[in-house]
Amino acid sequence: MKLSCQEGLLPGASLEDKLTNLKRFGYEALEVWGAGLGDRVSELSAASKTTNVPVGSICAGFRGCPLDATKAERDLAWNDIKDILKAAGKLGSVGVIMVPVFGPPRLPDLSPLQDAVSLELELFVAQLKDAAPVAADAGTLILIEPLNRYETHLIKTLEDAVRVCERVDHPSVRIMADFFHMSIEEADIPAAIRKAGDWIAHVHLADSNRLLPGLGHTDFRSGFAALKDIGFDGFMALECGVPEPANDSLTKSAQYLKSCLPA
Repeated sequence: MKLSCQEGLLPGASLEDKLTNLKRFGYEALEVWGAGLGDRVSELSAASKTTNVPVGSICAGFRGCPLDATKAERDLAWNDIKDILKAAGKLGSVGVIMVPVFGPPRLPDLSPLQDAVSLELELFVAQLKDAAPVAADAGTLILIEPLNRYETHLIKTLEDAVRVCERVDHPSVRIMADFFHMSIEEADIPAAIRKAGDWIAHVHLADSNRLLPGLGHTDFRSGFAALKDIGFDGFMALECGVPEPANDSLTKSAQYLKSCLPA
């Protein structure tokens, strides 16, 4: 398991400064926002080579909504996602994190034929089957992120996301486990991780209060032990609030996280 950090959390006047600081604080990889990624491939590749810090993952950054009621909004989202997947492949990133819909359903309730959620899931599976070959050709993954109940109605647990992956049945569609969302939705985080198994291809780190790990009450030790049990050896990226001074906070959190890793 390797610690990673989102670009926006890092202090530094330039990208190279941020990557240098990232290593100094105790992290091994960078996670970047997906918006405009195609225009940044050369910059990110050069900085990554200079500092020996990989761009491990890409977080969303697409326009539109994949499950909007209007085709134009859906097309906008998926065209962006496919472009980001291609850029992610050029950077050698594990995958592109995506959430299909925030808030309540945008599709109509067609009961008794089909309710809105059933319709959303049918559409999402079809969309993923269409996009998965793009990810495969790029050599990267589509990473479905479950969110908590206050941010989405659709995919809230690891099991929800795994069920979608099983229906898509393509090796380029996997899931991401976020410790903050799991702290709200999972009754037993280690058990949920073990049940999801090798569908988990990426991890986000935030404590129970959505601040840096070590500043809340999430039990990372048991969660990391479960990740080890399923053979996970990928990137775990910070996505959380960082109290000032950031240099000290990020360094202390890396030290804390490393103390939680199983031997």
